[in-house]
Amino acid sequence: MRAIILTLLTIIGCGTINAGISFTGNSHSVITENAEASTGLNNIYILHDFNGVEMCYTASSASQVTWYKYSNLGGGYAEVVSTIKQNGNKYSLNLTGSGDMGYIIEDGHNRYYYWIVDYSKHQLQFSSLTFPAQQDCDITELTFNGNAEKITYYTINGQAKEIDRNIILSYYTLQYDESTETYNQILTEKSLTHINNNIRATAPLCNTEFTLTGDRFLKQWGNKLSITSETYTTNAVEAHTSATQTQREIDNEQKVETTLGGSAPCEIEFKAVCSDAVVFQEWQMATDADFENITTRINDLITTYTFREYGTTYVRFVASNNDGSCDYYSDTYEVFVGESRLECPNAFSPEASEGVNDEWKVSYKSIISFECHIFNRWGIKVAELTDPSQGWDGKHNNKYVPAGVYYYVIKAKASDGKNYNLNGDINIIKYKGATGGSTETPTE
Repeated sequence: MRAIILTLLTIIGCGTINAGISFTGNSHSVITENAEASTGLNNIYILHDFNGVEMCYTASSASQVTWYKYSNLGGGYAEVVSTIKQNGNKYSLNLTGSGDMGYIIEDGHNRYYYWIVDYSKHQLQFSSLTFPAQQDCDITELTFNGNAEKITYYTINGQAKEIDRNIILSYYTLQYDESTETYNQILTEKSLTHINNNIRATAPLCNTEFTLTGDRFLKQWGNKLSITSETYTTNAVEAHTSATQTQREIDNEQKVETTLGGSAPCEIEFKAVCSDAVVFQEWQMATDADFENITTRINDLITTYTFREYGTTYVRFVASNNDGSCDYYSDTYEVFVGESRLECPNAFSPEASEGVNDEWKVSYKSIISFECHIFNRWGIKVAELTDPSQGWDGKHNNKYVPAGVYYYVIKAKASDGKNYNLNGDINIIKYKGATGGSTETPTE
């Protein structure tokens, strides 16, 4: 977007604006806009009106000055202006009754190119701002009655260009705030270069009024217009979703590299925050990414679900408005539960070195049911474990058992459907400060 310079002049006499150009007889300021270099123009001037206005030029020398004017055909079809008044090195042209026009001033070997706009021929008018009965979910359409036509100027090559009126459409919508986890109302604005019959804007997420304000020329002249619609009832729906997994820090549980899921059981909280028009909402869980086989539906905005089965579960949040005409689908969360594994060590050394191999624990992943019994050589149970994360510290009745061989029996179920029935030896091989072997005796 080219830079725009707004020049305010209190016009009394022929004061210089640019390259000798000035205007007299206009009670409103002249708005000067820099033209892109590719247009060949030095400047574009927007005047409130041409009534009683003279365009003035002060020559830089005593050389012959010739004025030309051109229309949409470009400078190649320029015609000499014969109604120029001259007073010494000052030249002037009465613009009353003329329309938008391009001018070329030839001063010796120099040429200056301008486009002059009579704003009164494009006067902004607001009559009404209404809504068609049928509305899209993502785009709101407004019907505009009035005049906010395109203001066009032409380059020296006859190429049509638009002057931005900067008409502002403003309305309220909702924006999600990460810090508060809520949707909050904000004012949003859209700049319009001009308006035909219809205006399209991103659909608001709340009921709101639409206001048109403009344009930048009337604003500069202290006479901007404004019109406000009736309240628009929104159909648009949106939601912000999140999935947070409960983390376990268990030293003997094998890790599974995945974003969500891992070693079963996996507990995940799903949370959704919805915009105003949402009436129906649910979390859907499926065995396929296309959600053709939905196995679970949960209507709560916040739900905690425990995944116990091997494989990938696809989860998404769906929301819609009261008549189901507008839907929202969240991104799909993929929860992967890895295959199971269960391994048992055959030796440990309680008290031998604190924190190092001083507890007997299985190594596992995705075990959802676990039962372990440990016996001495006489078949007396010395320990019982009900969770694979648990370990045996080598004690029975709060006393360390003697070194020797013990036996475990494990029954477990896994997320992938496997049933584990394991048994084997546990060798207690050393005690802290032990000086020799010990004799094991039956314990009750």
